Amino acid sequence: MPVNVGDKLPTATVFHMTESGPSGVSTDELFANKKVVMFAVPGAFTPTCSAAHLPGFVVNADAIKAKGVDAIVCMSVNDPFVMAAWGQSQNADAIQMVADPGAELTKAMGLDIDLSGPGLGVRSKRFAAVVDNGVVTDLAVEASPPEHTVSSAESVLERL
Repeated sequence: MPVNVGDKLPTATVFHMTESGPSGVSTDELFANKKVVMFAVPGAFTPTCSAAHLPGFVVNADAIKAKGVDAIVCMSVNDPFVMAAWGQSQNADAIQMVADPGAELTKAMGLDIDLSGPGLGVRSKRFAAVVDNGVVTDLAVEASPPEHTVSSAESVLERL
């Protein structure tokens, strides 16, 4: 069952890169005492994700944070090395690039999608959420992976 507005974000371990390599972090810690915009993409370096979705958040990061957001998190079912490289290639310094390599959080949120047909395996649906101190206060899930309207940075800004 998918996570809904008003639900506590499921506890899971996601990964990010540090100076000493990949490091796991609990969602309880990542979202504690903060207002966070988290958006998820089906895959790093994929066409829509690289051409439109992540760049929109890079361009609008200051405007989003000006609305009282403490952090912006980009999540994908990729490994932390890929997420770090993608963030660097997109100049996403203001975005925390988070990997969910086993789709643990994605599945716990009920937002996984099987994209095995085109060779991608289990991935995350494209979505954007506002998480306030671990509670989902806004959630917009795209109807199909190539779309990025309700989960775009511009759409999130309108809802903040």
